[in-house]
Amino acid sequence: MKKQKFKVDKHILTPKHLKLGEREKAQLLEKYNVTSKELPKILKIDAAIKELDVKPGDIVKIVRKSQTAGDAVFYRVVADV
Repeated sequence: MKKQKFKVDKHILTPKHLKLGEREKAQLLEKYNVTSKELPKILKIDAAIKELDVKPGDIVKIVRKSQTAGDAVFYRVVADV
C-alpha cells in the first residue's frame, strides 16, 4: 500500500494563500505606500506556500475566514531562511 503525503495547503484549517503577480504587487505597495521590506515576512520553506512556486521578494496574499469580518486579508513578503 502506497503512503500518501499530507498536504498542509489542502487542510481545512489552513487559510487560502495566493501569490500576487507583478502588477498586483505594485498596486498593493502603492496603495499602502510601503516597500516590500516593510511587510511582514513568510519563509520560502513554509508548508502553506510550498506549491505556489515563490521566490524571495514575492508577495503572498493570505485570506482567512472571520466570523466578524467575513474575509480577513493579510499580506506577507517571501523571505529566505
